Order: sequence, then C-alpha cells, then structure tokens
Amino acid sequence: MTSVRTLHQKWMKNPKYREAYEEQRAEFELANELIRARVKAGLSQADIAESMGTSQSAVARIESGKHWPSKKTLEGYAKATGTRPVIKLVAARG
Repeated sequence: MTSVRTLHQKWMKNPKYREAYEEQRAEFELANELIRARVKAGLSQADIAESMGTSQSAVARIESGKHWPSKKTLEGYAKATGTRPVIKLVAARG
C-alpha cells in the first residue's frame, strides 16, 4: 500500500497540485498539529469530543484542515490533549 506521504511527494511535482497545496498549507499544518497532539496524548476523536462536550464528527471536522477553528475551540482541544495553543509567525516560503 502506498503511503499518503509518498503520494503527496509524487503529486507535489504537479504544478497545479503544488499551487493548491500551498494555498492551503496553513490549514494542513494546523490539522497536522491537532492530530499529532491527540495521538501523542493517546486519545481518540471520541475521547476529545467527550472532553470538549461535542461529537466525534465535530472533532473530525476540526482535524480536517478545511477551515480555521475558533480560538475557543482550539483552547478546548488543547485542554483535552493536555497542551496549550501557541501562535507564531514564521518566514513565508518562496
């Protein structure tokens, strides 16, 4: 089975894919951080949902990277994973 990482590396050679990815890079990076925190805490989406007082499907949407969660949502997610949100600005790519 081909990994997502391998497919992504292959697809990044396509200029249209690369441009679309770059436009949504921040959302993907946030989603990756959320999932990483949950996995590191040894929690399922259902565990996070219970802690936040929401549904598992709502947590899946938060982790999807399709939109920016609110500050309140990020704080609730962080509390559930035993972390804290940190905002920082980094140099733009390209």
